[in-house]
Amino acid sequence: MFVHTERLTLRRFTPGDAAAFEAYRSNPEVARYQGWEVPIPDPLATVTSYGEGDPDAPGWFQYAADLDGVLIGDLGVNLHENLMQADLGFTLAPTYQGKGYAIEAVRGLLDHLFAVKNLHKVSAECDARNTSSARLLERVGFQREGLRRSHTWIKGEWTDDLLYGVLRSDWLSG
Repeated sequence: MFVHTERLTLRRFTPGDAAAFEAYRSNPEVARYQGWEVPIPDPLATVTSYGEGDPDAPGWFQYAADLDGVLIGDLGVNLHENLMQADLGFTLAPTYQGKGYAIEAVRGLLDHLFAVKNLHKVSAECDARNTSSARLLERVGFQREGLRRSHTWIKGEWTDDLLYGVLRSDWLSG
């Protein structure tokens, strides 16, 4: 169930990930455009729950992004009921941002989702103000498919959402 890239392993969460998970997920800059509040209320229960998930069942599954035994972030895949498409999300600890790890992790996971799981499409959305995430999605091959204006009420304000998608046929031919 592991996904390996040049430098990273995407794996199940373990209870030992709780402290690192809490540290980066509780960082206000990391959480700024995300739906969770800081601090993380029970990181041990959260990572334990993530570790018990089923990546082959419909719903969200969180992969731990591991660099030489250190948790540096996570990637979420929301597999649709039809088992042919999914939504993708990602979070990376600030210390590891700007070093290509997020791009590597997303590419590795997309390779897995398209080549192994044979998904038809993977979608992603981000707060329009989150230009770093939007750039990352575009750099790895997602196409911008839309803008939902003033669509999401989050942390006391309405935000615009950017919508992205990548098709299996485009990914495998690219």
